[in-house]
Amino acid sequence: MDIIVNSLSHCYGSTEVLRDISLDIPAGRVVCLVGPSGCGKSTLLRFIGGLECPSKGEVLQVGNPPKGSLNPLTFVFQDFALLPWRTVQGNISLVLEDHGIRGAAARDIIGDTLARTKLSDFADALPKQLSGGMKQRVAIARALAVKPAVMLLDEPLSALDAQTRELLMDDLVSLWTRQPFTAVYVTHNLAEAVRLGHKVVVLSRRPGRLREIVEIDTPLADRAAGDAELEKVQKQLWNLMRDEARAADEELVDV
Repeated sequence: MDIIVNSLSHCYGSTEVLRDISLDIPAGRVVCLVGPSGCGKSTLLRFIGGLECPSKGEVLQVGNPPKGSLNPLTFVFQDFALLPWRTVQGNISLVLEDHGIRGAAARDIIGDTLARTKLSDFADALPKQLSGGMKQRVAIARALAVKPAVMLLDEPLSALDAQTRELLMDDLVSLWTRQPFTAVYVTHNLAEAVRLGHKVVVLSRRPGRLREIVEIDTPLADRAAGDAELEKVQKQLWNLMRDEARAADEELVDV
């Protein structure tokens, strides 16, 4: 299922946050959204996910979700959103219960999801027993359990330390390589964007406008920290953003 954003603009009262965004998100690709603080990245993600309606424009879903998809669109947030009294498998089970899936059918889906995300040995652990990186892995597993057509990830790694971020990026690449999925990934971290994105969308300072789209052809599995070509793309992205990022930071300080 493809996502097409057509001429999307939005205002909160008198504040214009997004202006005339048009964007294609093809099936089986990871599209990263980057830009200065306050440029509307997370707002755009909410419109794509149907949590809000834009003032102008539209978001279209073209084609059919994958067979067996329970939620065509599903979110992964920064704060994990795990129920502390449920085990790892219990947190994953929750999204299946919403669809009336229990018993053997649920166990099969949960077992497969745990295996895909390397969580089988932690099925009976509670969230308080897990590290931040493991909690986010559970949140990703829960999203995958509903077989979404599109995963919407809002800075999922920003609360984690650098080492854990690297490990989870490796996990996401491994998951995509074994079974490609479609994702829209919001991040402030340009290293994440060039590591994970087939396409990196650069938004301008508020009101967020589509400034540039950078395509990265290197296969995800062949990308690694320190790669000269990726560092070149990261520098290109920063050069596009630097002046506006500084202006946005000063604007936030003044508020």
